[in-house]
Amino acid sequence: MQGRWNDQGRIWLLSGTGEGPSLATALLRAGWRVDVSVVTPSAAGAYAGLALNRITVGPLQGVEAIEAVLKEDDAFRWVVDATHPFAVRISADLARTCAACRQPLLRLQRPLEQGGEVQLLDQFDDLRGLALRGRRLLLALGGRHLPAVHGAAVAAGAEVFARCLPSADGLKTALAAGLPKDQLAVVRPLQGPCAGAIERALCRRWGITDVICRQSGGVTERLWRQLSADLDLRLLMLRRPASPSGVEIVESESSLMNRIQAGSRGGADV
Repeated sequence: MQGRWNDQGRIWLLSGTGEGPSLATALLRAGWRVDVSVVTPSAAGAYAGLALNRITVGPLQGVEAIEAVLKEDDAFRWVVDATHPFAVRISADLARTCAACRQPLLRLQRPLEQGGEVQLLDQFDDLRGLALRGRRLLLALGGRHLPAVHGAAVAAGAEVFARCLPSADGLKTALAAGLPKDQLAVVRPLQGPCAGAIERALCRRWGITDVICRQSGGVTERLWRQLSADLDLRLLMLRRPASPSGVEIVESESSLMNRIQAGSRGGADV
């Protein structure tokens, strides 16, 4: 449908499966032509059925790749960085390249969550300094972090448990990290009769006392804050990295849509 406040302009959205599909849907309804970039084929599946202008799959290889996309004949009215809060490299590359190309850029950043007691860590290796002997620690993290976090937690004396995705790569990474098979759950997060049901059941079955996750915001962080309060767990969280300086930030889909609408009526500030 043609939007009333744009002329079928083109937007480049970089995101995953969190906010991305909903935001793409809102942009399409407003009449924008939307290009989406995701990292994995499974993430691309979340956009199935949307009338996207284009979807590309795979990591962008630095500023040169971003610049090549920005310099296509059909220019973008906006670039929207809705990548994960811990995807610091792509956010930094986008900020640098968009500034150099005078390309309007918005960063959709999840607001910091509140509620419950949380112990923030600056790096995963900080686990080594915690009193974890005799504790049962659940690693609620992505697979690529498991080897380093598992090593630090074992060094601190914890008995370690984890989840991994139901894929050959996910299972291989988890086992290579040294996790015993009976302390590893092969599940997809946030599944079950209600969001968090599997995570709650795992914590009870394993007698978990501590959980470590990332300060990523959104539904996942809210889940662990709630479960930790309900089950009297100590929640450890890796502190969120700072966003690139000089980038305009919005904290919700509605705020982003309003900013795009205002900028398209009166001209975007770069």
